Amino acid sequence: MLVRLLLVFVAFGVLTSALVGIVLAQRGGVANVIWIVLIAGLILVAPAWLLARSFVRPFRELREGAERIAGGDYAHRVQGGVWRDSRELARSFNEMSARLAGQIDRLEAERGQLRAILGGMVEGVVAVGNGHRVLFANAAAGQMLEFDPASATGRPLYEMARQPAVQAIIERALKTGQPQREEVEFHNPASRHVRVYVAPLSADGEPAAVLVLDDTSELRRLERLRQDFVANVSHELKTPLAVVKTCVETLLDGAAEDPKTRGPFLGQIAEQTDRLHALILDLLSLARIESGEEAMHFQVVPVREAVARCLDRQRPRAEAKSSSLESIPAAEDLTVWADEEALAEILDNLVDNAVKYTQESGSIRVRWRADANRVSLSVEDNGPGIPARDLPRIFERFYRVDRARSRELGGTGLGLSIVKHLAQAMGGSVRVTSEVGTGTTLTVCLPQRV
Repeated sequence: MLVRLLLVFVAFGVLTSALVGIVLAQRGGVANVIWIVLIAGLILVAPAWLLARSFVRPFRELREGAERIAGGDYAHRVQGGVWRDSRELARSFNEMSARLAGQIDRLEAERGQLRAILGGMVEGVVAVGNGHRVLFANAAAGQMLEFDPASATGRPLYEMARQPAVQAIIERALKTGQPQREEVEFHNPASRHVRVYVAPLSADGEPAAVLVLDDTSELRRLERLRQDFVANVSHELKTPLAVVKTCVETLLDGAAEDPKTRGPFLGQIAEQTDRLHALILDLLSLARIESGEEAMHFQVVPVREAVARCLDRQRPRAEAKSSSLESIPAAEDLTVWADEEALAEILDNLVDNAVKYTQESGSIRVRWRADANRVSLSVEDNGPGIPARDLPRIFERFYRVDRARSRELGGTGLGLSIVKHLAQAMGGSVRVTSEVGTGTTLTVCLPQRV
C-alpha cells in the first residue's frame, strides 16, 4: 500500500510539473520541460514518501494490533498516527479491544466457576459429544467410572469406562431424544449401585448428552441396616414377650393357685421383664448417643479411681462364677479428658462382657497405659475368643458371635455398639484383638489430660 501511495503522489507531482513545463515550453523549448519534470520528480520523492508513510502507518498499526489481540494480548493499544480520522479509528479499536477483553475475562471466570462447581459435586458429571467423545468429566465421575478425567477429554467414553449398561442408556437417550433415568449395578472392582441420568442435547448440530451419576451404595447400605435393625429389635422383643405371655396364660389357667407351680413362672416373668427393660434402656441410650443429644460433661477423670469403682460393681458377678478381677495400673497416675458417667458405662460394658462370656474360674484383667497423649484402657479375658471372621462386626448392633449362648446369658447385643459410640463421642476409639481358645482383649483409647 505504501508503494502504491508513493507512486500516486510522485505521478501527481510529475503530472503537475509537466503541465507547468508545457506552459513554459512555449517560451523555452522542450528541453526545459524535460528538465523541469525530472527535477520536480526528484524533489517530490521525499515528500511523497513521508506523506504516504504517515498515511499508511495507522493502518499497519491497526493490522499489527489486531494480530496481537488475536494472539491473546488484550492489553495492547494502538495510537493512530497524526491523522484525526486515524486517531478516531484507533480509539474505537482500543475501546473494542477493552470490551472484548472484559467479555473474555467474564467468560473465563464463569467457566472457572462452572468447572469448580461441577468439580466439587459429589455426583459424577460427564458431557459427551459426537461419537461419545468426552467433552468434560469431573473427578466424581472419574472415580465412579474408573478413569482419569484429565486425560479423557476428546476420547470416546467407552474406551475409558467399561460399563456397557451406561453406554446403553446413552444410546437410548440419543435415539429417542428423551431423558433416561436408570439405576445400574457396577461389579468391578466392588459391587456398587449407581443411579444414571442422561439428558440428550445438541451441540453445534451434533448429537451430545450430559450424564449425571449418583452413587446410591451408601443409601442402600443404610437401608439394609435399618431393615436389619427393625428385624433384630422385633426378634429381641418377641422372644421375652412370648415367654411372658406363655407364663401369664399358664398362671391364668390355674397355676396361680398352686404356690409350688406359680413360683417358677413368676420368676421367668421377672427375668424376661428385666431383660426387656435392659434392652429398652440400651436402645434409648444408643439412640441418644447416635443423635448427638447425649450431653457430655467433660472433666479430668483419674483412671485408677474409675477402674476401681467399676471392678467393685462387677466383683459380685465375677465371684459368682469363681472368676478373678484384677487391675494392672500404669507406673504413673493417669487421667483422661472424658465424661465420667460415659467412661463408667464403657468400663461396665467391657468388664460385664468379659465376665459373662468367660468360663467358670476365668481371669479378667484391666490395664491402662499412656500412648502418645492418649490413654489406652484394655480389658483382657481368657475366654473362648472370637473367630477372625466375626471381629469386624462385633461392634454392630445386635451382632452376636453365638446367638444362642448370648440369649442364654441375657445379653442385649448392644453393649459393644454403645462402647464404640461413646468412645467416638469423647474423641476416642476402640479396637479388638482375639484368638480362639486363648481370649479376647478390647482396648479403648481416650484423650489424656495430665
